[in-house]
Amino acid sequence: MLTTVYLIAITAEAMSGALAAGRRNMDMFGVALIAFLTALGGGTVRDVLLGNFPVTWTQHPPYIYLTVSAGLLTMVVARFMHRLQRLFLILDAMGLVAFTIIGCNVALKLDYSLPVVVMAGIITGIFGGILRDILCNQTPQVLCHELYASVSLLVALLYLTLLHFGVNESVTMLAAFSVGLAMRLAAIRWRWSLPVFSYAPERWQS
Repeated sequence: MLTTVYLIAITAEAMSGALAAGRRNMDMFGVALIAFLTALGGGTVRDVLLGNFPVTWTQHPPYIYLTVSAGLLTMVVARFMHRLQRLFLILDAMGLVAFTIIGCNVALKLDYSLPVVVMAGIITGIFGGILRDILCNQTPQVLCHELYASVSLLVALLYLTLLHFGVNESVTMLAAFSVGLAMRLAAIRWRWSLPVFSYAPERWQS
């Protein structure tokens, strides 16, 4: 199930990256590149930081074809995308949870300590969106809008806690996936967010 969700997620992330590139009036190559990095950037950064070589997508060329094709297809169907906004939010939430669980599993297999495993999950979940926004000259949305990175943290902690107590892996995955998806969708629906730190030195200058 996780593999299927992963494929759906990288497709949705690639399309979101293409839309961001379109808002910046990028050419076809720029759209394809941003789509690719948005979809697979989190896993790439994780693998590099953990020393997990070869990087995952280099061993699965279809991932490249899928993400680039999804990005280019977005250029054709962009005029209809606003009608699918709710679907994209759901797919993005599913992707966040799936990427986080996959990232945790990669670090676990490499025998890293708990804090590293948690960070590997979070990096996998959110870093593609961070790369997208940086390359599009925007403040990363995952760090300043509704609960997003914190949902990834919760999913990682819940998943690892249940594994620690010997809960069946399938049950653990389903529980983490369900809780994470529900929390992310609730955050979107009711605009839950963490307190914002706003620092403006000029306010304190007389």
